[in-house]
Amino acid sequence: MYEKAMHPEDITRLFVERSNAGDAAGVAALYEEDAVMAYPPGSVTVGRDAIRALWERVLASRPHFEPEAPLPTLVSGDLALTSTPPRDGTGARAQVVRRQPDGSWLRVLDQPEFVASATRV
Repeated sequence: MYEKAMHPEDITRLFVERSNAGDAAGVAALYEEDAVMAYPPGSVTVGRDAIRALWERVLASRPHFEPEAPLPTLVSGDLALTSTPPRDGTGARAQVVRRQPDGSWLRVLDQPEFVASATRV
């Protein structure tokens, strides 16, 4: 049984721990069944099973993730917006999470990479 995220900010910590352990199923367990993830760049991955399969491929190369300090979380009822600035100072990461009936939180929407556009309109 996996540790549950009892605060929205816990999800990022659990993601880093599970990713570094090579646990794609554990990473996928941080998402709701019908979650949507904007990854790989330019694509959308929909559903926990597809997210697990994606992380199996990503984690096969044994990448190492470092914790990133979260920005302030915005909470409205059972929804929260979490975000972190990447360590390299480029772009941003943001997730919408939802409180579950047991009080834990799971990701609903995940935008792991925002990259600043080189041109602005």
